[in-house]
Amino acid sequence: MRDVYVIATSSTAFGKRPQDGFKDLTREAYLACLADAGWKDGAPIEQAWFGNCGMGTFGQRNIRGQVCFTPLVGEGLFPERVPIINVEGGCATASMAFHGAWKDVASGDMEVSLAIGVEKTFFPGDAARTLEIFEGGIDQIDPEEWHAYYAARGQESGKPFAPNAGGGTVFMDTYAMQAAWHMKHRGTRREQIAMAASKNHWHGSMNPKAQYRFEVPVEDVLADREVSWPLTRSMCAPIGDGAAAAILVSEDVLKRQPQSVRDRAVKVRASVLTGGKYRAADEPGLSQVAAQKAYAKSGLAPADIDLLEVHDATSFCEIFQLEMLGFAETGGGGALIESGATQLGGRLPVNLSGGLVSKGHPVGATGLSMIDELVLQLRGEAGARQTGRASIAMAENGGGVIGFDEAACSVIILEGQGV
Repeated sequence: MRDVYVIATSSTAFGKRPQDGFKDLTREAYLACLADAGWKDGAPIEQAWFGNCGMGTFGQRNIRGQVCFTPLVGEGLFPERVPIINVEGGCATASMAFHGAWKDVASGDMEVSLAIGVEKTFFPGDAARTLEIFEGGIDQIDPEEWHAYYAARGQESGKPFAPNAGGGTVFMDTYAMQAAWHMKHRGTRREQIAMAASKNHWHGSMNPKAQYRFEVPVEDVLADREVSWPLTRSMCAPIGDGAAAAILVSEDVLKRQPQSVRDRAVKVRASVLTGGKYRAADEPGLSQVAAQKAYAKSGLAPADIDLLEVHDATSFCEIFQLEMLGFAETGGGGALIESGATQLGGRLPVNLSGGLVSKGHPVGATGLSMIDELVLQLRGEAGARQTGRASIAMAENGGGVIGFDEAACSVIILEGQGV
């Protein structure tokens, strides 16, 4: 396998953007990515991976990327006859697009590949359409299977399964059950979940592209409207729209770029995907498997990682992923948050973008927005939220649910040139 480099990334501002359609968001993220590479058009691109979950609710169930790029092809901004591969994996969609582009280049099949994720989940006055998008992330063919699973886990966690009791999606209920189980069996405290949320809202307040750009003190997180106990609104990712992209190239292509591009390039040390299953509540999750494979492929260990972006669809998820990724012992994720180590200025900053709870979570774009944040940090271009010395960064992104597992998980390790 060949070395692969990220030479450009982009992310739109995330938020409720009813005035912007899928094509608008595609154009914004794509042109910003070209600008980051210093390219006037996408002529060098040989293949593209387009991630999206929600266009089917508008009747566009196929050729989504081709439809969104048609105007750009017509304007000469995207090359003709270039294949676009459409991918969907719930909240891990954009990371799957990245993985596809990485494999293009690593395998030697392509020299330049584009990954882009585009999503809209906010539809004024049409909550049913939003719900339809999210319902696609859980088994709709045999729902009795997960109903039985969650009923059993509810007894184990002391939180009976009551889907949508708080008015949110079933996913918030499943995360809440996992949090309750962890609190009962691993000793995590609700205050520690609130600390993770408050930290990320602080980080997000410094991110001009975040959906929520304000701080939320721990006591206000705890006092916020309950979504599904023990989770409050401030602990949960919001509904919103956005897009993000990345251009990946071979070393030969990188060598032909201007020095300014070479100096900002970031190497992909590992890209790994895993699949979920109905696991026992005390069994490690699929992200642990993905992380172990990523460490093995990269020759790195948790001690080598300088910063993280993890999939905090709820703030409990951040605590759990710190354990799964090897940064805390089982049951120790909450204490790591409480220590201050994971905030800006700490030894292991986590979710400097604001994470999903503050930056936002347009499902099909989230994974690439993580890559954009990590690349900014590794280049030293993250502004007020810039961490100190950072050479190695990791992104963890999960999508869909199968019981207490995600249906899919991505772990990506990136190496910068040091800042």
